[in-house]
Amino acid sequence: MDDLASRLADVDARISDAARAAGRDPSELTRIVVTKFHPAALISELYALGVRDVGENRQQELTAKRAELGGLAGVRWHFIGQAQTNKARAVRAAADVVHSVDRQRIADALHAASGEDERVLDVLLQVNLTDDPARGGVAPDELESLAEYTAGLSSLRVRGLMAVAPLEEAPAAAFARLADYSVRLRTVVPDAGWISAGMTADFTEAIAAGATHLRIGSAITGQRPPRG
Repeated sequence: MDDLASRLADVDARISDAARAAGRDPSELTRIVVTKFHPAALISELYALGVRDVGENRQQELTAKRAELGGLAGVRWHFIGQAQTNKARAVRAAADVVHSVDRQRIADALHAASGEDERVLDVLLQVNLTDDPARGGVAPDELESLAEYTAGLSSLRVRGLMAVAPLEEAPAAAFARLADYSVRLRTVVPDAGWISAGMTADFTEAIAAGATHLRIGSAITGQRPPRG
């Protein structure tokens, strides 16, 4: 616990320093702790340290951990992995926010999974910051059409954008493009101001570019177990 608390405090200090350097208020930022492959017990420890936003990449882990830790009041569960239509019902049941809507079929599947659930699910549109169409994310020239379509589904609320910086490019340049895409998104959905960007290796650059939600794993959790 002491090491975990120390790592969490160090990351939070770095977030605050980066925010102030960019002329931003650190309280504007949401730090999501990514707990991929770690046991549910780690989330309980994080909760005791004040963490309330937790991210998972895999639907099975998200579902299992939320079921085990359902008594932790106030935790917001973020699904940040690649979304699949055949898992949309399970994702919707376990997630408070889905960061990876990148095509109409995913939006449709999440909407169809609402059933009798009157809850409106917060979603972010994932944008591909590379020229490789095989990478996750909507192509930038299709962003507005996806935004308009998704915003028209009554059980979903478009909150903003998500992206992963390409390994082959300086993150600052990639995140600058993402900030421009956020401006474009808000011409379609004016209040969709969230920008989910920045991980352990590049969250300071993401903050400088306007990120509002940071997805940070190993810098806080320590070395990830080899498998769940």
